[in-house]
Amino acid sequence: MSIRLEQLVERLGGQLKGEANIAVQGIAPLDAAGSSHITFLSNPKFRAQADQTQAAALILSEADDAQVQAYAGARIVTRNPYAYFARAAQMFQALAEVLPPAGIHPSAVVDPAASVAPDAVIGPLVVIEAGAVIGPRARIDAGSFIGQHASVGEDTHFHARATLHYGCEIGARGIVHSGAVIGADGFGFANEAGQWIKIPQVGRVMIGDDVEIGANTTIDRGALADTVIEEGVKLDNQIQIAHNCHIGAHTAIAACAGIAGSARIGKYCSIGGAAMIHGHITIVDKVHVSAGTLALRSILEPGQYTGFYPITEHRDWEKSAALVRNLGTMREKIRALEKSLKTLTQEQAGQAPLSENQEENE
Repeated sequence: MSIRLEQLVERLGGQLKGEANIAVQGIAPLDAAGSSHITFLSNPKFRAQADQTQAAALILSEADDAQVQAYAGARIVTRNPYAYFARAAQMFQALAEVLPPAGIHPSAVVDPAASVAPDAVIGPLVVIEAGAVIGPRARIDAGSFIGQHASVGEDTHFHARATLHYGCEIGARGIVHSGAVIGADGFGFANEAGQWIKIPQVGRVMIGDDVEIGANTTIDRGALADTVIEEGVKLDNQIQIAHNCHIGAHTAIAACAGIAGSARIGKYCSIGGAAMIHGHITIVDKVHVSAGTLALRSILEPGQYTGFYPITEHRDWEKSAALVRNLGTMREKIRALEKSLKTLTQEQAGQAPLSENQEENE
């Protein structure tokens, strides 16, 4: 399947320079694109590759359009070439995708008390329990589980072996990848005489529209109140979100991050891979936490925050670690030297040394 450039621009906007009837069959990188591809330039460092690309058409910004001179193909000039590429890729994917027919596979187990939209797709070996609601055009792939009174919004896609436990909800146009578990018990226990007593986790997980959840990511249900994921949030693979967390709209969290219980993260934030967010803290809107950072306290001002020691050769790291270990001793030595120097200076000036109490008052 192919798309003419004029169709692409009619759908996505941008300024087309060149032949409008050129048909392209897919998107490829600058250095691999051929005469049937469209490509994109989003980083000025690759302008030389853009000049030499064999693509039929090039998506680029106005600034890059003025700099890329040797390229002779058609151009689509737009404010954000990377976002334009993403939307174009969605169009090509939709053209190539073969959708399964609507209906319930014979091997699926759907409780009679569940509500499944007639145009939803329920795959092989899916289990849908009593009271669950599956919205229009939703797709639940093989081996997935939808618990009692759970709700899946319209056009939401559960990939194979994803789980939505009882009472939890996800809105429209969501994507839940394989192995994700939504609504498992939070880690709640009370200690009595060294023994752990389980606290029932009776809250839910409430997820807004247009949320994507990566493979093997886990979102725990609330202990009493709900765990909340607002609209537009994007979660990478293997993320842990603990009970009663609140993730603001359009926040993106990279792989292997861990969010401890009752943490509240604002809107339009980004959390780097393997970052750790402490429980019961607040992170305001538009905060960017670097990869590997440990956030132990609330962040109350927008900006980028980093809290890790940069990688170095092991030998240098050992030296630095030894210095850090000895900082306390070094501090005391420096204070003693400062005191001796001050006493010597006073003696040379003919002044009597200050007593300990006088020094403290000073």
